[in-house]
This record gives sequence, structure tokens and C-alpha cells, in this order.
Amino acid sequence: MEEANQSVVSEFVFRGLCDSRELQKFLFLPFSALYLMTVLGNLFIAFLIITDSHLHSPMYFLLANLSFVDFCLSSVTTPKLITDFLKDNKTISFGGCMSQILFIHFLAGDEMVLLVTMAYDRCVAICKPLHYSKIMDRQKCIWLALISWIIGFVHAISQLAMILDLSFCGPRIVDSFFCDIPEVIKLACMDTHTLRILINADSGVLAVTCFILLLISYTYILVTIHLHSKDGSSKALSTCTSHITVVVLFFGPCIFVYFWPLSITWVDKVLSVFYTVITPLLNPAIYTLRNKEIKNAVKRLISQHKNTKYNF
Repeated sequence: MEEANQSVVSEFVFRGLCDSRELQKFLFLPFSALYLMTVLGNLFIAFLIITDSHLHSPMYFLLANLSFVDFCLSSVTTPKLITDFLKDNKTISFGGCMSQILFIHFLAGDEMVLLVTMAYDRCVAICKPLHYSKIMDRQKCIWLALISWIIGFVHAISQLAMILDLSFCGPRIVDSFFCDIPEVIKLACMDTHTLRILINADSGVLAVTCFILLLISYTYILVTIHLHSKDGSSKALSTCTSHITVVVLFFGPCIFVYFWPLSITWVDKVLSVFYTVITPLLNPAIYTLRNKEIKNAVKRLISQHKNTKYNF
């Protein structure tokens, strides 16, 4: 019976963002441009931090990790979304669907923990500046980044393990543009009420824990800045504002999609686009537009390129 259940549904069909063929063709170029900017923006930041010795500090090491995660997270869903704009039959294999679920939760879990790690880094830098270099040494930074990857992987495996136990033998149309767990489990040929609770609890423990830690960290930072800084628009406050903006952009849509009791399809799709396409694009801009050290690194790179060109 188990073999029969697993062999019935070999692929799923995405309904996509909308039903209009004309609108889908129109969206092809804008989303292609957005994805290209996401890839170039995030990889450029990672490249800049790796190659510029002035940026070899804990904050930028973690930022390079975040840029790489955003690049990967966007690449899990966006290329498929773009190519499906030109297709009538938007199919994905069972294995491909499970792979999307695995990598989305792996990278999203990693990013949640990484954002907490970045908050901890800022907390130490602002609240204990004299001990910063000792507390946030190279070895600790590597371990913190590694722990974020491990937690993300464990979270993803736990989510996937619960989905793999389901039997899919009936409808196969996923009302989304990627294999999102809430939509996929609707297609199971069994009662999934208990499973929904377990899946939401699993995601909720990680998301809520990270969100509470972020709230505590940034509250402590803002209080410290208020007590010790005469100028409210200090560099520390500017940096924290960028971090807090990214946190809100990432956690807001995720919390709404997974924990809001009422499911409105078009709202869920818009929010899904936001945290899989828009947020990975905005993160590089948010962190770099007001960051003088990144701007100076870009100027040094341009100057170095010009000098090399002239030497030839």
C-alpha cells in the first residue's frame, strides 16, 4: 500500500502567481531583472568583503554569510518562477518539490539564526566596545556562522521528515509558485490537522525564539545608545537601524504566512514573493547604502581597477 501511495503522484503542478497568460508574460522581464540584481548585489557584497582587507571584521564576515544565504534562498524558487511565466504546464517532480522544501527551510532557518548572531555582534560592539576584539575573535565568528548553518539544516530535516510521511494520491495542484509546506500538505490523502500543528510548532519554536532574542538584543542596544550617546543619529544607531529593518522585512512576511489564522491566497502569494524575491534583493541595498566602509571599499575597488587598466 505504501508503494502504491508513493507512486500515484510523481509530480505537482503549480498554479503560479496568477491565471492571466498576458500578465505572466509581462512579469517575465521584471522578475528576471529583479533576480539578476539579487544575484549580482549579494555576490558583489560577498566578493567585496572577501577581497578587501579593510572589511575583514566580524560584522562584515557575518554580512558576507548573509549575502550568500540570500543569494541561495532566492535561487531556490525564483529561477523556476521566471521560467514558469512562459509555460502553460508548470510542473515540478516529487523529488524537486521535496528539495525545494528542504532548501527553503534550511536557508530560512540559517538566516534567522544568522540575524540573531549579527545582533549579538552589534550588542557586544556597542555595549562592550573595549572587550569586542577579544569576545568576537576569528574562531568564535566561524563557530557562530557554522552553528547557524547547522541549526538551519536540523530545522529543514525535521520539516522534511514530517512531509515525507504523507501519502499523495489525489489532487496535485499547488496553489502557489513553489512548494510551500502549507499548500503541499493540503494535497495529502489523509487528515493533516495534527501534522499542521506539529509543523507550525516546529517552525514557531525557531522563529519565535530568534525573534525574542532579536528584540532583547536590539532593545538593550538602543537603551545603551540612548544612555551613552549624546547624538541620536550616531554611527551605532545607523547600523542598528539597518539591521532592524532587515529583521522586520524577513520575519514579518514569514510570521504572517505561517501563523495567521485566515489564509487569503493572493495575500499569501504576495508575501511569499516578498520574502523569496524582494527581501534578498533589498538586504544588500539596506546594508550598503548608508555604510561608509562599504562605499569606501567600492571606491578602492574602482580605483584599483583603473590603476590596473592604466598599467596595461
